[in-house]
Amino acid sequence: MSLRTDAQKIIDEAIFASKPDTAVKKALASFEQPKGKLVLISAGKAAWQMAKAATEFLGDKIHGGVVVTKYDHSMGELPGLEIYEAGHPVPDENSFKATEKAIKAVKNLEKDDTVIFLLSGGGSALFEKPLVDAAVLEDITKQMLACGADIVEMNTIRKRFSAVKGGRFAQICEPAKVFSIVLSDIIGDPLDMIASGPAYPDSSTCDQAFEIVKKYNLKLNVEMENLLKKETPKQITNVETLITGSVRQLCNSAEATAIKLGYEPHVLTASLTCTARDAGSFLASIAQYYADTDHSMAFIAGGETIVQLTGKGLGGRNQEIALAAAEKISGLSNTAIFSVGSDGTDGPTDAAGGYCDYTSKQRLEEQGISIPDVLANNDAYHALEKCEGLVITGPTGTNVNDLSVLLIKR
Repeated sequence: MSLRTDAQKIIDEAIFASKPDTAVKKALASFEQPKGKLVLISAGKAAWQMAKAATEFLGDKIHGGVVVTKYDHSMGELPGLEIYEAGHPVPDENSFKATEKAIKAVKNLEKDDTVIFLLSGGGSALFEKPLVDAAVLEDITKQMLACGADIVEMNTIRKRFSAVKGGRFAQICEPAKVFSIVLSDIIGDPLDMIASGPAYPDSSTCDQAFEIVKKYNLKLNVEMENLLKKETPKQITNVETLITGSVRQLCNSAEATAIKLGYEPHVLTASLTCTARDAGSFLASIAQYYADTDHSMAFIAGGETIVQLTGKGLGGRNQEIALAAAEKISGLSNTAIFSVGSDGTDGPTDAAGGYCDYTSKQRLEEQGISIPDVLANNDAYHALEKCEGLVITGPTGTNVNDLSVLLIKR
């Protein structure tokens, strides 16, 4: 099989292994049925898939609920549930409308009632009731995306401008109990940061929030500065939380598939957190070191890199990883580097990520395309399109960080 075929096999099996269906049903096996009503709320990029698993397991025990996911991530109706699609990474009117519906569904519950709360990455944008004007929220979100703030820093700020983040949704559910199942998309699985922790006490402080504002020179108005001074809930007593899924699943599956395909696998890390360009350069450096190997090797890394916007092109962090590697692996026989987001979307594009091999640089140069110029303009999407390097999976129904792999085939 070709390098590209091997890469696609690793991608497909890793994503399939990280789908939440089995994990959600396993978590619900320990769930004690309430005496009162059972309401289901699901938010995030994997919200529909998680809700589907829950409805299959719980059936008509569910007394209704709300599912909010990213555009094009719903795969149809689910019995008894209202399905919404909304904006990501910037929340929009559908985010606010769906969240209001969720609040209405849980606001007047009693102590014998229970909320099944299914949460996955992307919930910070999708599940939102802002305490500031929507245009102001959009502006601060775009500022943080552009400056290269990581997901923990972004969520520390977003919590303070929200009526549902940082444990506040759990307070709205009181006196009902909340049984929360969380699909992690953040390294280390910090429950107060995944989707900005709507049902978990917040560990971040006002001082930390102001440090982030200073670090990135974020522009805030007086209303926002005052909100940053208000502390978030530090104790939540009505929630039981189970965490399921992580980037380690992606890495473990990639390792197993690589073995089946005849590669000697090496899992480098499950916590890759540098810039996308540095990650691509690092993997390419490994390729250079092992260029003379006499057997097939696979080097695997999971995590979530960041992109610093210096241009106005189209792309995402995984596409930048692949393209940044192309320069150094050019001419290295049967060598490829690919990187994908497990949710199937990378940045504001329809691609899950990118693939480059030892021929990509030459193919681009023959078309007059300079990789450094493309990266400076953050336009990896169009360059990868020119060398058949886009990886497109469509929405996957899961969201557990990114997978980056170097393949050397002998």
